Amino acid sequence: MLKILLIEDDISFCKLLEKFLTKNSYAVITSYTAAEARNTLKKETFDLILTDLRLPDSDGIELLMEIKTQFPNVPVILMTGYSEVNTAVKAIKNGAADYISKPFNPDEILLVINNALKSSTSFSSPKKVASKPKLASPKKYVQGISKASKKLLEHIKLVSPTDMSVLIIGESGTGKEIIAKSIHEQSNRKDNNFIAVDCGSIPKELAASEFFGHLKGSFTGAISDKIGYFEAANGGTIFLDETGNLSYENQIQLLRALQERKIKPIGSNKEIEVDIRILTATNEDLREAVKNGDFREDLYHRINEFSIHSPSLSEREEDLMIFAEFFLEKANHQLNKEVIGFSDEVVAIFQKYSWPGNLRELQNCVKRATLLTEGDFIETAVLPVEFFQPQTNVNGDFSLSENEKEAILNALSRTQNNKSEAAKLLKITRKTLYNKLKLYDIK
Repeated sequence: MLKILLIEDDISFCKLLEKFLTKNSYAVITSYTAAEARNTLKKETFDLILTDLRLPDSDGIELLMEIKTQFPNVPVILMTGYSEVNTAVKAIKNGAADYISKPFNPDEILLVINNALKSSTSFSSPKKVASKPKLASPKKYVQGISKASKKLLEHIKLVSPTDMSVLIIGESGTGKEIIAKSIHEQSNRKDNNFIAVDCGSIPKELAASEFFGHLKGSFTGAISDKIGYFEAANGGTIFLDETGNLSYENQIQLLRALQERKIKPIGSNKEIEVDIRILTATNEDLREAVKNGDFREDLYHRINEFSIHSPSLSEREEDLMIFAEFFLEKANHQLNKEVIGFSDEVVAIFQKYSWPGNLRELQNCVKRATLLTEGDFIETAVLPVEFFQPQTNVNGDFSLSENEKEAILNALSRTQNNKSEAAKLLKITRKTLYNKLKLYDIK
């Protein structure tokens, strides 16, 4: 059994990691300080050392250099915070096998340990410059640590095993389809199809054909039989994005299919039974649409057995660099690059930026910057120009980046308290405006 020395001053986290590694057939000895670790190393030998970069009684780099001087062939993995990437790179240049940023998932730490153990024979000098080992492929999802992210994960975990219809509500770019996929993959239907449909891109004249299919010759242009989305998703999950864009006629057709769980392809007299779970998403306030007569109330209740809020990036500030690192990993894999991280200046700019396009904007920004970066770190020179401009919209008086409450009051005054128009003026969704009104106790 391979033996690991785990050096971590956060006792609860240390115990949790020790238990996980032990379950995965490693023998683990723990130390909570550098001094305790030094004494342990005098008495026992280890196949690998896993240490936090920041310890209460020692600098992580100094401890690393001590260990590599005494035990040059023992791989050392550093655990770091996302703001410590530069220090972690310095550690690699001083002989560390790899580093892993907190918080990390179990599969990730096992992979990093496995890579380090496989490569351990190549580390013979504390002065050797080692590159960060490339992972076989980036992980599919990343979990945030903010309060909003934890609540989201709890709701996903709670509703996934059921067959309830779920309405995912959130601003554009917040990852609503990712939430839907996560629900599907944690459900009993995970071995069957997940079919995602963008309702906003389907012309209303073709919606019935796209949803339910058609037979050859049933209308002009029907040159062959076509299986619709509902039949393709049979036994699995269908995800309807931007449901609020469906025409009233299409809403009636959808409601009938959901109520009866039967569909009839265009041109056919035969009904097909379908066993599907329906997940929907919108960036609109469907309750307001129901009041205005734009969305059927019976359909709204049919698709909204359980609702999930997809938080904006501004609601999960603690997760910003976690997602940025995740998107960097993906970009490296897609572009065959090996960019290590972000400069301190870029991190500061990211944290000040409002991210109106949410996760989609962050992903696009990181991918573009990764492509343009020639060195180890993403620097300010490769960021889009909007990061260096005042964050105001065309109605400059209505920027939400400063004096937020005053901007909302001005917008409401200008629109004679019409919340929909005020939201448009502020360039936010009605849902976000309602949340802000509640936050600032604006009546």
